[in-house]
Amino acid sequence: MEIPAIVGAGLVVIGAGIGIGRIGGSAMDAIARQPEAYGKIQTAMLIAAALIEGIGFAALFAV
Repeated sequence: MEIPAIVGAGLVVIGAGIGIGRIGGSAMDAIARQPEAYGKIQTAMLIAAALIEGIGFAALFAV
């Protein structure tokens, strides 16, 4: 593996972590504002986090 590929993979992992963290934080804010919408918010959050993690996982295997 070459150095640019390793750096790129690291950036993908960092970006995925930041993205999932922002999704979680935003979901907590939304639940605090509308507790009755907890189920819908949680479902949307889990789907979005899974998609982001899947992209990050695929990017690691592309290296």
